Amino acid sequence: MSFCRLEQRRADNLYKFGGGVYSMETQNDKPMKTTGKFLVAVLGAALLMAGCGKKQAKSSSSWSLDKSGASAQLKQFLAAQETQARALAKQDGNKLPSDFDAFYKAAETGDWQDATNLFQQMRKRLDGDSSLLGSWWSATLDADGVFWTFPPGDKYAIAFGNDIIQSIPAGSIYFGGADPGRFVVTALMESHADGKPFFMLSQNPLTDATYLRYLRAMYGGKIHTLTDEDLQKCLQDYMTDAQRRLSHDQQFPNEPRQLQSGDEDVRLDSNGLIQLRSQMAVIGVRELLTKTIFDKNPDREFYIVEGFPLEWMYPYLEPHGLIMKINRQPLSALSDEVVQRDSDYWTKYLTPMIGGWLKPDTTIGEVAAFAEKIHVKKDLSRFAGDPQFVQSEYWCENFSKLRSSIGGLYAWRARNSHDDAEKKRMNDAADFAFRQAWALCPYSLETVFRYVALLTSQNRRADALLVAETAAKIPEMKDNGQLRQLVTELGNPAIKFK
Repeated sequence: MSFCRLEQRRADNLYKFGGGVYSMETQNDKPMKTTGKFLVAVLGAALLMAGCGKKQAKSSSSWSLDKSGASAQLKQFLAAQETQARALAKQDGNKLPSDFDAFYKAAETGDWQDATNLFQQMRKRLDGDSSLLGSWWSATLDADGVFWTFPPGDKYAIAFGNDIIQSIPAGSIYFGGADPGRFVVTALMESHADGKPFFMLSQNPLTDATYLRYLRAMYGGKIHTLTDEDLQKCLQDYMTDAQRRLSHDQQFPNEPRQLQSGDEDVRLDSNGLIQLRSQMAVIGVRELLTKTIFDKNPDREFYIVEGFPLEWMYPYLEPHGLIMKINRQPLSALSDEVVQRDSDYWTKYLTPMIGGWLKPDTTIGEVAAFAEKIHVKKDLSRFAGDPQFVQSEYWCENFSKLRSSIGGLYAWRARNSHDDAEKKRMNDAADFAFRQAWALCPYSLETVFRYVALLTSQNRRADALLVAETAAKIPEMKDNGQLRQLVTELGNPAIKFK
């Protein structure tokens, strides 16, 4: 189980207010329908998996805490998390599981594989004993996150964390999405508990009341995090709106659906009470929670590593190095200067990773040829980049996700522009960002489906098919049914893509 799934495990459980009037649960075992809307449905699934950490990274058994480039900092962080977890358990009146001491002993002495196993044992105990559950768990989750994110590539974990940390002004609020966006930044910042140099809030567990207590214990009195009342209000507001949209779709079946097609599973139970039964519903609540934090901290700057795209943010976002800034007011446009600065930044950043061959005029065919040579044939002859990077599936995917998120911002602006010149400018920016993201990780489902969506929206079906076919050749994708399905549908002219 990935950490982001673990983070939101309790958020996906049954929520009840006012004598059980509302409930929220998830059903993830529904079969995917094969239709012309397949691309949209799977794009949502790919984004969800990427935002929630869809799989455990392939860790290097040779990684050592003592030999890490951030060894001293990580040891200090792990010790601080143990102290914090004990204090939180005492404050909340929680007893700690029997594996707690052994976990931190293994973690702080560098026996990270044993620590990870002990962490999983603790998780199982929490599933069976609710008296153990408390805000101490969030502190321990942050500690164990070190062993999910650093062993797959110490060099790139440090680069990821430090480059993000150095880009965020002191005193800001940072929403950390996906596993490294939370765990790496938390471990490498000066003090997560003290909010130095900025306040780190993870997006995924915001629907978890114990995580909110964790945030309040650290940041209460410094910033407005979220109260239990905030959580209840956002849940109720989402459910009220979902009820309205469900009623519309039932009463007017021939009009455009207001519920998100395929993903937002909202229904009435036998008593006529509304139920939210999908991850998209949890994300909908999370969207309201992040907006509440934004609105209630008007004097703070905000930055984000995107987990799952949150629609309200798009008008406020602009590229900011590896990540994005959430401006206080919506932006009418992203200036040429902003787009050029972003393009230049990423072109320079990618050069030591994959070489300096990828330019704005580099064709999709050239990127496909690179992907086949490096990732299918495993041929590193005359490769000008870093073999360590292209051989790290985990960090290829995560840096690709950062670039794909910015590409998604450009694509959103293109879709919502009514000016042909502006639409083209944003489509061009999105295209280059997605080409860079695809070159970073040709087998990233999120990047592939986002890029294919952009290409098909421009009637560039042959290019879209080349992207999908190339990704399907890569060994990491050999058993991926969604990708095979995409190739089949793109190759069938009878299926139309919007």
